[in-house]
Amino acid sequence: MLMRLLIVAALSAVLLASIGASAAHHDEQQYLEFRTYHLSSADEMPRVDAYLEKGLLPALKRQGIESVGVFTEETPESAPNVYLLIPYDSIGQFSEMQGKLDADGKYQSAAAAYFSTPQKEPRYSRIDSELMLSFKAFPRATVPALHKNGKPRLFELRSYESHSEKMGALKVEMFNSGEVPIFLDAGIQPVFMARVLAGPKMPNLTYMTVYSGPEQLKEGWANFGAHPDWAKLKQVEKYKGTVSKIHKTLLVPRPYSGF
Repeated sequence: MLMRLLIVAALSAVLLASIGASAAHHDEQQYLEFRTYHLSSADEMPRVDAYLEKGLLPALKRQGIESVGVFTEETPESAPNVYLLIPYDSIGQFSEMQGKLDADGKYQSAAAAYFSTPQKEPRYSRIDSELMLSFKAFPRATVPALHKNGKPRLFELRSYESHSEKMGALKVEMFNSGEVPIFLDAGIQPVFMARVLAGPKMPNLTYMTVYSGPEQLKEGWANFGAHPDWAKLKQVEKYKGTVSKIHKTLLVPRPYSGF
């Protein structure tokens, strides 16, 4: 009887430790990569789609990266961009990703047609990439409920530049110290919110929000602007002048996007 109690106690301790570790995992900040493929023409979209859907995304899933967002601009140019949101649970997972792709035979086979493009007819002009660390107040990229329900989604991507590293850090602090709850209370659902660690617009932060359509987007931002907590927060002296330039882009998901 004593032995049985000891075994039950030991198993309970293991289970509680596992639950605690899982909960802690969901509180950990993620590293996020936001990648932009600048396609050479709209004709390349089907080839890039096939590569991403059949090659890259399944290979990343084999590395434990379950959901990857794939987006295009709501009104793309003649040479459109394709945007990827790739969440990593550690900087090690990010640093090992490409080496694992290089050694993944299934990936190499699925990507063969994509890689066969001649030098004079490239699929894209370049690929840009930002490496980010999510905010403590919103530590993990979140798959929208609209995606889970199979409903249309409209995403807004925003990037806030600052004129100095100090101002950039203060804008991140502003989000963490009270701005994120205002988003949620205003009916604006974030997908991710993160400080850029490496990228072309530094110092800056980048975040993405999701809506059922343009009317919900308009309503959400109207609610945000009228929120009493925002009226107070934006008057805090140290947070004034933290943003020097704002970039906004409306995005829609590709059919196989994980977000």
